[in-house]
Amino acid sequence: MSRRAEHDVRDLVERARAGEARAVARLISLVEDASPLLREVMAALAPHTGNAQVVGITGSPGVGKSTSTNALVTQLRRAGKRVGVLAVDPSSPFSGGALLGDRVRMQDHALDAGVYIRSMASRGHLGGLAWSTPQALRVLDAAGCDVILVETVGVGQSEVEIAGLADTTMVLLAPGMGDGIQAAKAGILEIGDLYVVNKADRDGADQVRRDLRSMLALATGRDGAWKPPIIKTVAQTGEGVDEVVDKLAEHHAWLASSGELERRRTRRARGEIEAIAVTALREKWGDVHGRSELDTLAAAVAAGDADPYGAADELLAAFTD
Repeated sequence: MSRRAEHDVRDLVERARAGEARAVARLISLVEDASPLLREVMAALAPHTGNAQVVGITGSPGVGKSTSTNALVTQLRRAGKRVGVLAVDPSSPFSGGALLGDRVRMQDHALDAGVYIRSMASRGHLGGLAWSTPQALRVLDAAGCDVILVETVGVGQSEVEIAGLADTTMVLLAPGMGDGIQAAKAGILEIGDLYVVNKADRDGADQVRRDLRSMLALATGRDGAWKPPIIKTVAQTGEGVDEVVDKLAEHHAWLASSGELERRRTRRARGEIEAIAVTALREKWGDVHGRSELDTLAAAVAAGDADPYGAADELLAAFTD
């Protein structure tokens, strides 16, 4: 890396740490574009990370994730917290960029220097999270955010991926969005640290809460385990959101005292390292649009001239010799 590039990276990081929104935006753009400077950026950010609480917000489309996120930001700002929001949107099939852009419902905070909002394209990633989301979280963490809210696309069963990314996973449900059995099928009972029944002013909210409580009671946790609370809210008016913020703080304190926070973050870092290593290997295998060793081995397997395990061993051997 040239001296000029090294200076630019240091300058960007220092400006981002000082809370300059343009510097934060530039760093996240470097992440999304897989810039050659990314290694230096992450190395410069590393000593300044590990302080923010990462909250994942998930749920089916239509439950009010964006409205709830907006209400949470308002409440967190009242408590004096600096807040970052990563809203992971579906990708445009043409540009690969986020279809919705910075969420219209969150524009209440557009001029607040204590809030940073960024839409990121999922770019076809089935889990609803862009591959670059973990690195973007590091940028916001180093930039001094106390709480980072990650709002996912809302694509059903693959939403469970958020549990591997967040310190606390908040699952939203709403009356009329499907019964409790469907919720169980979607796997949300396995990932939630906090359940929020939004649009609680509608008929059926109490029934959703009862169904959730009944199913959570069937889950047997070890002694001292966290028992996920169920809270009713009306995000449009802010009703119940203060209780959600209190429970998020309570869960974070439990994570720290029980050692679970360290375990979750170590697991998250392991997945991040693995993803980076696999991506690097794929790049070494050659251009996906051209002929590579992987293509040759794939053709042999398809023709029955080789088996997939032997082909995989041969591919790995090419990089370990």
